[in-house]
Amino acid sequence: MNRDMNMESYKQEFIGFMVESNVLKFGEFTLKSGRKSPFFMNAGGYVTGTQLKKLGGYYAKAIAKNFGLDFDVLFGPAYKGIPLTVATTMAISEQYGKEIRYCSNRKELKDHGDSGILLGSPLKDGDKVVMIEDVTTSGKSIEETYPIVTAQAKVEVKGLIVSLNRMEKGRGEGSALAEIQEQYGMPAKAIVTMAEVVEYLYNKPFQGKVYIDDELKVRIDEYYRQYGAQGR
Repeated sequence: MNRDMNMESYKQEFIGFMVESNVLKFGEFTLKSGRKSPFFMNAGGYVTGTQLKKLGGYYAKAIAKNFGLDFDVLFGPAYKGIPLTVATTMAISEQYGKEIRYCSNRKELKDHGDSGILLGSPLKDGDKVVMIEDVTTSGKSIEETYPIVTAQAKVEVKGLIVSLNRMEKGRGEGSALAEIQEQYGMPAKAIVTMAEVVEYLYNKPFQGKVYIDDELKVRIDEYYRQYGAQGR
């Protein structure tokens, strides 16, 4: 296959992994925002042990590349962030020999046993924290959980990692990730961007099928003319 050799191999593999896992779909989808999108990403489609192990590995590589491994805790907002933190901390241990603690928030407080708002490791003063999510379109989840993290202890939040940057407007003209960077003063990165997905799949067969043909490319371009983030 004539793939772009400038794109890092783990990104190429991850795009294929999203497609074959039926997590990244193409067609017509109405998002929660009301926008009609020609593509949709649902991380809830990762359901097997093999898929979660692979997913954690891709997150681990992206975290190491974007933030390094000088941090103590990986925090994932409930509920989807819980399996992401578990899979990724296991992958970091396996791939890099680095022990990272996992932490998530509870939707409901417990008053017995392992009580409090946190699940997994407690947060301590001086901890360096990386936050993890599947995909961010509005920043609402971080808006809810960032204050929880910073209220538990005097921690340093090193950044946010998501799987896919949709590269569309958040609440303003910038992307949701750009708005998070500006609001919280932390870098917000993705394993891959939608531009990289298009670059990898456009008119190039993947497992014998062309997922983004000329007709779909026109619809994607039109979607970004309407909803694309400023500067992407």
